[in-house]
Amino acid sequence: MEAVAKLNNNPTSTRKMRLLADLIRGLDVEKALNILKFHPKHPSTPLEKLLLSAVANWKVKNEGARVEDANLYVKTIFVDGGRMLKRMRPAPQGRGYRIRKRSNHVTLAVDSRPVQQG
Repeated sequence: MEAVAKLNNNPTSTRKMRLLADLIRGLDVEKALNILKFHPKHPSTPLEKLLLSAVANWKVKNEGARVEDANLYVKTIFVDGGRMLKRMRPAPQGRGYRIRKRSNHVTLAVDSRPVQQG
């Protein structure tokens, strides 16, 4: 059974978060957690927490089942643009440059892999 976790309004640009999301898409949960724990990019910490939250949601949905036996993997992960804070920065000759502080929404789903028969 699939379990979903969402992260809203994370103050990182969508492009930076998508780089990490592409790394862990389709991987086993243990391998994805190891990648995120030791990755140097700063969005890896909230993404790691989100993955742990999705695993905890899976545990609640599937009482009595063990995570180690379930063979969990990252089924879907996608990053959408969140709200954008607009700020002004002083510029030469009385002008102002616009600064766009971007944020994003991440949705992550984990599921257990079906057992291969044959």
